Formats: sequence, C-alpha cells, structure tokens
Amino acid sequence: MRLGRPFVVQLWGTDVELGRRAPWLARRILRRARLTLCASNALADAARELGAGEVRVIGSGVEVPPTVGEEATPPEVLYAGRLSAEKGILDLLAAADNGMKLTIAGDGPLRERVPGALGFVPHDELGPLYDRAAVVAVPSRREGFGVACAEAMAHGRPVVASAVGGLLDLVVDEETGLLVPPGDVAALREALRRLLADQELRARLGANARRRAEETLSWERVTDLTLQAYEDAL
Repeated sequence: MRLGRPFVVQLWGTDVELGRRAPWLARRILRRARLTLCASNALADAARELGAGEVRVIGSGVEVPPTVGEEATPPEVLYAGRLSAEKGILDLLAAADNGMKLTIAGDGPLRERVPGALGFVPHDELGPLYDRAAVVAVPSRREGFGVACAEAMAHGRPVVASAVGGLLDLVVDEETGLLVPPGDVAALREALRRLLADQELRARLGANARRRAEETLSWERVTDLTLQAYEDAL
C-alpha cells in the first residue's frame, strides 16, 4: 500500500473471520483495494460491511470429470471435510439413522468423536468416493464457499446442505439438492432419508447439479472471469 500500486484482494472465508477480529486492519486494506474478489455473495456482503468498495463474486473452480461412476448399493451418504464443529459433523452424526450407511472422509479436532472416519484423504483420491455416494452431506454451520459441495455437484451427486453462506450460491433447493436450516438435525435427517429412498429424485437433482457445475464452476470459466477482473482493476 505504501508503494501506491493498485492491488486486488481475494476473500475465501476464514480471512473474513480474521478480518472481523481486527476490523481496523481489514477496513484499511479493503478500502484501499482497487477490487475485492469474493468466493460467494455471503462473503461479498461481509466485505462490504468491512468497507470494501468495488466487489465481485467469483466462486472457486472445480474439476468436472468427463464421466462419473455408478453409486454404491445400498446407497451411501458421503461427508468430505474437516471434522470440526463449524462444519456440522456432529449434526450429521446425530441425524444418521442406524441403517444409514455413512462414509466420512476427513480429519480435524473432533476426530476422536468420529471413530469410523477414514481420516485425511488426498484430493486426487476423493473422486471414487464422490462416485460411490448416493448423496453428499454438507451440514456446515458457516461456509465461505463450499468446495466439497461444488465437487459433489461436478460428480453429479445431489447435496443436502445447510442454507448458509456460500452454499446458498451453489445449491438450488429442490433443483440441484436440498437445503436445510443450519444445526437442524431433524430437518437434516428427513432430507437424507428422502433422497436415499428416492432414486429418481437423486438422479434428477444430480443431473441438474452436474449441469450447473459445468456451466458455472469449471476452471476455464473461473479462470477467464478472474483474469478479466484483474485486467479491469489495472
């Protein structure tokens, strides 16, 4: 900032939380930025509250595979992410019925409370887990964007997600997945049950989700939008 050069700020999620802890610093940076790029509309709103001027929303890109595999039999629910309170993993465990097959890929501070978790799974090994899943659960209490949600959509899988943060940009309720109130275990359980019991609904929502990912989340599109944003900021 002392050099007097134009600069662009990009916000993905946790950086906004840090900014709220030091608002004086966040405001100083965001007010001087030529442009602030945010991964979701929720982050854009937060950036404006912290003093950002021009703001654009450009989500994260994901790899859209050319084909996707068949789901497992019996149908499975997949959770892929950090095992921490804000990700809603305990809500998911409470929502899971005894007969519900749940695959959990991830690590984190709540690992001891999720003894059946696979632990950390390298990103290049997640594809087969998405393919096997009938439904992907993203029960976050807060979410800046929602990479696991976007990846599930790219694999043609319907998502049951909390109606919060960046997930509201990704999931169109009853069209590409199902939205439930964050922290509402009963609603989460009912949405999972509904999808697991209805293969035609899963197929329809999953196909719509994949189409939406192809149209809005491909790396080619996101790269083009980002480069254009930087050019406009010069």
